[in-house]
Amino acid sequence: MRPLLPRNPLIGRDTGWCLLANRWGEWNGVRRFFALVSRLGDGVFWYVLMAALVVADGLDGLAASAHLAATGVIALTLYKALKRWTKRPRPFASDVRIRAWIAPLDEFSFPSGHTLHAVAFTIVALAHYPVLAPLLIPFAACVAVSRVVLGLHYPSDVLAATVIGTALATLSIWLVPGVSLLG
Repeated sequence: MRPLLPRNPLIGRDTGWCLLANRWGEWNGVRRFFALVSRLGDGVFWYVLMAALVVADGLDGLAASAHLAATGVIALTLYKALKRWTKRPRPFASDVRIRAWIAPLDEFSFPSGHTLHAVAFTIVALAHYPVLAPLLIPFAACVAVSRVVLGLHYPSDVLAATVIGTALATLSIWLVPGVSLLG
Protein backbone atom coordinates (compact mmCIF):
# COMPACT_ATOMS: atom_id res chain seq x y z
CA MET A 1 0.00 0.00 0.00
CA ARG A 2 1.32 3.40 -0.99
CA PRO A 3 1.53 5.97 1.82
CA LEU A 4 -0.71 8.96 1.40
CA LEU A 5 1.12 12.17 0.71
CA PRO A 6 0.31 15.01 3.06
CA ARG A 7 -1.98 17.58 1.52
CA ASN A 8 -0.16 20.72 0.49
CA PRO A 9 -1.78 23.58 2.45
CA LEU A 10 -0.63 26.17 -0.08
CA ILE A 11 -2.55 24.43 -2.88
CA GLY A 12 -5.64 24.30 -0.70
CA ARG A 13 -5.35 28.00 0.09
CA ASP A 14 -4.79 28.85 -3.57
CA THR A 15 -7.97 26.98 -4.54
CA GLY A 16 -9.88 28.50 -1.62
CA TRP A 17 -8.95 32.05 -2.58
CA CYS A 18 -9.76 31.27 -6.21
CA LEU A 19 -13.16 29.89 -5.25
CA LEU A 20 -13.91 32.92 -3.08
CA ALA A 21 -12.97 35.40 -5.81
CA ASN A 22 -14.81 33.38 -8.46
CA ARG A 23 -18.06 33.77 -6.52
CA TRP A 24 -17.86 37.53 -7.14
CA GLY A 25 -18.59 36.68 -10.78
CA GLU A 26 -22.07 35.57 -9.80
CA TRP A 27 -22.97 39.26 -9.64
CA ASN A 28 -23.75 40.44 -13.15
CA GLY A 29 -22.14 43.88 -12.79
CA VAL A 30 -18.94 42.47 -11.32
CA ARG A 31 -18.74 39.79 -13.99
CA ARG A 32 -19.29 42.31 -16.80
CA PHE A 33 -16.71 44.72 -15.38
CA PHE A 34 -14.00 42.07 -15.05
CA ALA A 35 -14.87 40.54 -18.44
CA LEU A 36 -14.40 43.97 -20.02
CA VAL A 37 -11.14 44.59 -18.16
CA SER A 38 -9.90 41.16 -19.19
CA ARG A 39 -10.83 41.80 -22.83
CA LEU A 40 -9.04 45.15 -22.78
CA GLY A 41 -6.06 43.38 -21.19
CA ASP A 42 -5.93 41.00 -24.18
CA GLY A 43 -3.99 43.78 -25.89
CA VAL A 44 -6.55 46.39 -26.90
CA PHE A 45 -5.71 48.73 -24.01
CA TRP A 46 -1.97 48.45 -24.62
CA TYR A 47 -2.25 48.99 -28.40
CA VAL A 48 -4.38 52.10 -27.85
CA LEU A 49 -1.87 53.34 -25.26
CA MET A 50 1.04 52.87 -27.67
CA ALA A 51 -0.80 54.69 -30.46
CA ALA A 52 -1.75 57.51 -28.07
CA LEU A 53 1.87 57.90 -26.98
CA VAL A 54 2.99 58.30 -30.59
CA VAL A 55 0.22 60.83 -31.34
CA ALA A 56 0.78 62.79 -28.13
CA ASP A 57 4.56 62.74 -27.97
CA GLY A 58 5.91 62.12 -31.48
CA LEU A 59 9.31 60.46 -31.65
CA ASP A 60 9.60 60.10 -27.88
CA GLY A 61 6.21 58.38 -27.87
CA LEU A 62 7.36 56.15 -30.73
CA ALA A 63 10.49 55.19 -28.78
CA ALA A 64 8.40 54.37 -25.69
CA SER A 65 5.95 52.37 -27.82
CA ALA A 66 8.79 50.43 -29.44
CA HIS A 67 10.12 49.67 -25.97
CA LEU A 68 6.67 48.45 -24.90
CA ALA A 69 6.31 46.33 -28.06
CA ALA A 70 9.73 44.71 -27.63
CA THR A 71 8.98 43.94 -23.98
CA GLY A 72 5.61 42.52 -25.05
CA VAL A 73 7.16 40.14 -27.59
CA ILE A 74 9.57 38.81 -24.96
CA ALA A 75 6.74 38.50 -22.42
CA LEU A 76 4.62 36.57 -24.93
CA THR A 77 7.45 34.17 -25.75
CA LEU A 78 8.28 33.67 -22.08
CA TYR A 79 4.77 33.05 -20.79
CA LYS A 80 3.91 30.66 -23.66
CA ALA A 81 7.05 28.63 -22.94
CA LEU A 82 6.24 28.53 -19.21
CA LYS A 83 2.67 27.38 -19.91
CA ARG A 84 3.91 24.56 -22.17
CA TRP A 85 6.46 23.55 -19.55
CA THR A 86 4.25 23.65 -16.43
CA LYS A 87 0.95 22.52 -18.01
CA ARG A 88 -1.02 23.56 -14.95
CA PRO A 89 -4.75 23.07 -15.55
CA ARG A 90 -6.97 26.10 -15.20
CA PRO A 91 -8.97 26.34 -11.95
CA PHE A 92 -12.33 25.65 -13.59
CA ALA A 93 -10.85 22.50 -15.17
CA SER A 94 -9.56 21.26 -11.81
CA ASP A 95 -12.46 22.08 -9.52
CA VAL A 96 -16.11 21.79 -10.55
CA ARG A 97 -17.04 24.50 -8.01
CA ILE A 98 -15.08 27.10 -9.99
CA ARG A 99 -16.78 28.53 -13.05
CA ALA A 100 -15.10 30.04 -16.10
CA TRP A 101 -17.10 33.21 -16.63
CA ILE A 102 -15.45 33.78 -20.03
CA ALA A 103 -13.68 31.46 -22.45
CA PRO A 104 -9.93 31.07 -21.90
CA LEU A 105 -7.48 31.92 -24.67
CA ASP A 106 -5.52 28.71 -24.15
CA GLU A 107 -5.51 25.51 -22.11
CA PHE A 108 -3.12 26.17 -19.25
CA SER A 109 -3.10 28.38 -16.20
CA PHE A 110 0.48 29.12 -15.08
CA PRO A 111 1.47 31.93 -15.34
CA SER A 112 -1.21 34.49 -16.16
CA GLY A 113 -0.17 36.03 -19.46
CA HIS A 114 -2.62 38.90 -19.01
CA THR A 115 -1.07 39.79 -15.67
CA LEU A 116 2.50 39.35 -16.86
CA HIS A 117 1.86 41.74 -19.75
CA ALA A 118 -0.09 44.23 -17.64
CA VAL A 119 2.67 44.44 -15.04
CA ALA A 120 5.52 44.58 -17.57
CA PHE A 121 3.76 47.17 -19.75
CA THR A 122 2.82 49.29 -16.76
CA ILE A 123 6.35 49.39 -15.37
CA VAL A 124 7.92 50.14 -18.77
CA ALA A 125 5.31 52.79 -19.60
CA LEU A 126 5.80 54.45 -16.21
CA ALA A 127 9.57 54.57 -16.76
CA HIS A 128 8.81 56.74 -19.80
CA TYR A 129 5.69 58.54 -18.52
CA PRO A 130 5.32 58.49 -14.71
CA VAL A 131 2.29 60.79 -15.01
CA LEU A 132 0.30 57.77 -16.28
CA ALA A 133 0.50 56.01 -12.89
CA PRO A 134 -3.07 56.90 -11.80
CA LEU A 135 -4.39 55.22 -14.96
CA LEU A 136 -2.02 52.29 -15.43
CA ILE A 137 -1.57 50.97 -11.88
CA PRO A 138 -5.31 50.51 -11.17
CA PHE A 139 -5.85 49.04 -14.63
CA ALA A 140 -3.03 46.50 -14.20
CA ALA A 141 -4.38 45.57 -10.75
CA CYS A 142 -7.87 45.07 -12.19
CA VAL A 143 -6.47 42.87 -14.97
CA ALA A 144 -4.75 40.69 -12.36
CA VAL A 145 -7.88 40.41 -10.20
CA SER A 146 -10.06 39.73 -13.24
CA ARG A 147 -8.17 36.57 -14.07
CA VAL A 148 -8.99 35.02 -10.68
CA VAL A 149 -12.56 36.32 -10.49
CA LEU A 150 -13.27 34.93 -13.96
CA GLY A 151 -12.05 31.47 -12.89
CA LEU A 152 -9.17 31.40 -15.36
CA HIS A 153 -6.23 31.58 -12.95
CA TYR A 154 -5.25 30.77 -9.40
CA PRO A 155 -3.93 33.61 -7.24
CA SER A 156 -0.47 31.98 -7.41
CA ASP A 157 -0.57 32.23 -11.24
CA VAL A 158 -1.20 35.95 -10.91
CA LEU A 159 1.42 36.42 -8.20
CA ALA A 160 4.06 34.56 -10.22
CA ALA A 161 3.15 36.58 -13.32
CA THR A 162 3.54 39.78 -11.29
CA VAL A 163 7.04 38.75 -10.21
CA ILE A 164 8.02 37.66 -13.74
CA GLY A 165 6.55 40.81 -15.31
CA THR A 166 8.36 43.01 -12.81
CA ALA A 167 11.67 41.24 -13.45
CA LEU A 168 11.22 41.40 -17.22
CA ALA A 169 10.30 45.10 -17.16
CA THR A 170 13.19 45.94 -14.85
CA LEU A 171 15.66 44.13 -17.13
CA SER A 172 14.11 45.80 -20.18
CA ILE A 173 14.46 49.25 -18.62
CA TRP A 174 18.02 48.51 -17.55
CA LEU A 175 18.93 47.58 -21.14
CA VAL A 176 17.52 50.74 -22.74
CA PRO A 177 19.83 53.76 -22.46
CA GLY A 178 18.30 56.90 -21.01
CA VAL A 179 15.31 55.14 -19.42
CA SER A 180 15.07 54.75 -15.66
CA LEU A 181 12.70 53.21 -13.17
CA LEU A 182 12.69 56.59 -11.49
CA GLY A 183 11.09 58.21 -14.56
